[in-house]
Amino acid sequence: MAEVGRVAVRDPGALLPGGFWAAVAVWLERPQVANKRLCGVRLDARRSVGFPRAEACGHSPITGPQQEERAAARPCLRSLSGGLGPGPSTGPELGTAGRGPEESQPRRPQGEDPREAAAAAQLAGCPGQPGKAGVREGDFPASDLDSLWDAFSRSLAGGNPEMLAFLTGSRAGSQPEAPSELDVVLRTVIPKTGPHCPLAAPRREIVVQDVLNGTVTFLPLEEDDRGNVKVEMSNVYQVRLSQSQEEWFISILIFCPEKWHSDGIVYPKPAWLVEELLARLARWSVESKRSGFKSTLSLISIIKYSKTYQMLKEKYKDMVKVWPEVTDPEKFVYEDVAIAAYLLILWEEERAERGLMAKQSFVDLGCGNGLLVHILSTEGHPGRGIDVRRRKIWDMYGPQTCLEEGAITPNDKNLFPHVDWLIGNHSDELTPWIPVIAARSSYGCRFFVLPCCFFGFTGKYSRRQSRKTQYREYLDFIKEVGLACGFHVEEDCLRIPSTKRVCLIGKSRTYSPAGEGSMDEQRTQYINSRRGRPMSPPGEAPAPPPPRAALGRAGHPDGPQAPDAEAAKGGAEARANQLWLSGFQPREKAERVRNCATLPRDFIDQVVLQVAHLLLDGEQLNTGSAPSSSSKAWNRGGSLSLAEVARKLDRGTLQRLKRECGGLQTLLRNNHQVFEVQLPQARCPPGLALPPSGMCSRLTQKEEQV
Repeated sequence: MAEVGRVAVRDPGALLPGGFWAAVAVWLERPQVANKRLCGVRLDARRSVGFPRAEACGHSPITGPQQEERAAARPCLRSLSGGLGPGPSTGPELGTAGRGPEESQPRRPQGEDPREAAAAAQLAGCPGQPGKAGVREGDFPASDLDSLWDAFSRSLAGGNPEMLAFLTGSRAGSQPEAPSELDVVLRTVIPKTGPHCPLAAPRREIVVQDVLNGTVTFLPLEEDDRGNVKVEMSNVYQVRLSQSQEEWFISILIFCPEKWHSDGIVYPKPAWLVEELLARLARWSVESKRSGFKSTLSLISIIKYSKTYQMLKEKYKDMVKVWPEVTDPEKFVYEDVAIAAYLLILWEEERAERGLMAKQSFVDLGCGNGLLVHILSTEGHPGRGIDVRRRKIWDMYGPQTCLEEGAITPNDKNLFPHVDWLIGNHSDELTPWIPVIAARSSYGCRFFVLPCCFFGFTGKYSRRQSRKTQYREYLDFIKEVGLACGFHVEEDCLRIPSTKRVCLIGKSRTYSPAGEGSMDEQRTQYINSRRGRPMSPPGEAPAPPPPRAALGRAGHPDGPQAPDAEAAKGGAEARANQLWLSGFQPREKAERVRNCATLPRDFIDQVVLQVAHLLLDGEQLNTGSAPSSSSKAWNRGGSLSLAEVARKLDRGTLQRLKRECGGLQTLLRNNHQVFEVQLPQARCPPGLALPPSGMCSRLTQKEEQV
């Protein structure tokens, strides 16, 4: 074996060794964070086992009272629960690091059992345990790990002392001083598929984590022609944490470096392991920042998603060439392709769970360019999209894609009782209303929302907490709305080219169909409370829900009418059009231009002249070659930061500019013949060198040419 890389780790926050195991969890569960040629991994099974001994033929997983005692204290090694970025544990330390002849035993709180310390790692669930998300695929049962580990243990005890020494680290040729306990994980590494990634087949490997000695070893598996699976010795590598004289080190070792076979995808070159992986692990180990988001694609099969995404990307790639909108086609086309791939897999797995044959129907509220509707409809899901403003690209989709121009307002008239799913993809002011509309449409209606802009029920969302980011707080608000409407709300992170990529899904209800009436009263109370209306005091009857039309199937106004229905028809229609909460304003049909181009001309001239005076109020430059009476003094102007310029403008001007996208910066850039904006500075360009006497007239003349 050989150490191919070693790096010293500075730990000012005393996060090691716990931070090391948090970093390992990222590479174990989300290797695509570092290796961009991977789509992800699937954790198939996880076991706690005893260390193989020379006198034994192998060890089965720990069973009996000892396993039950450990399961209560330590369900499995900590994995990161957050999704967008890695970060180490903030809890107690996770055991001790490996120690060699020259190394001292790493520090540990007095009296703390390293195995109990390992239990303190952050874990939102044990992905590798039966019944968890990690075994959703069902391709490789947990018994595979038992048989594979038994066979590997027998090979170690029977005639592979080199590998046994590699696993034990510095204790080559010896047994652990105390009974050592290992965490063994069977995972499937899923490469990206595409023209640049010819290896499309997933690869399996066993990962052995030795918390006591600070090592994690990756054992790739290979299958021969007869279907027998064994460890492939050529690509075995290990990540090790050690401590020497109060200094921490992370190193990477390869069992047989001379036999290392790199495919460039699942198994990169050793240089990549050192230059990229080792550097990332060292950085992640001492980062105290934790992400508040779920792992990417945690609710669906990554293998199915990867295949579906590549298929859709190839099928709809020509949309980029003919994109008629002013928006970036690369971003919007591939973003909608990724969202469509996610929904197709989500719905496929839902049909399998519910035993359904027909594909789910949908309505996309605020569908925008309509590409998501087009893809889902083309892939066989009946549905339509509704948006307040028609887009030019709608005419390119053809008659099979149903897109409607119209405003959606939250009232009884805009219910969808025969639709399976409501979609809100960057639906702005409709986002908080979509769970409400889904809940009142029918008991079987579900929702999917991808929040972007922050809207409440009647306008911009007002923050209530400062400890969270605005994005995290808004997501929690939408989850709160879903819970108040009676949904079990799940959260996932999409793989899309956007900073706002967390979706919220309501697939099931928290109540039975018989409780619809009381639940709708609770919804009404919640909606009213969000507007500032007081809820009913204790002991008083709750406020009645808003008038609803005569209900047929699950709240749809198609049921049998009373004898006086004709007389009440006009009143029922009026009640159906009544907003569930007054103050809601749908977006304007005509998209307002907010790039300062529609501001009054005299206002623009006033700001331009005022800023020009500020910039030209500087030192003068004598441009003559020699002192003479004919030499002219030119004012080339100075430069100011945008903040300095803004401080010189009055409050009314700033408020008016604030309503435009980019504000003052946009206005100055629009007048590029007068100003040169190089953030964070603004100045007059060299060509605008004006004599002091003609400054105003020349500037006015310039402005007339705009």
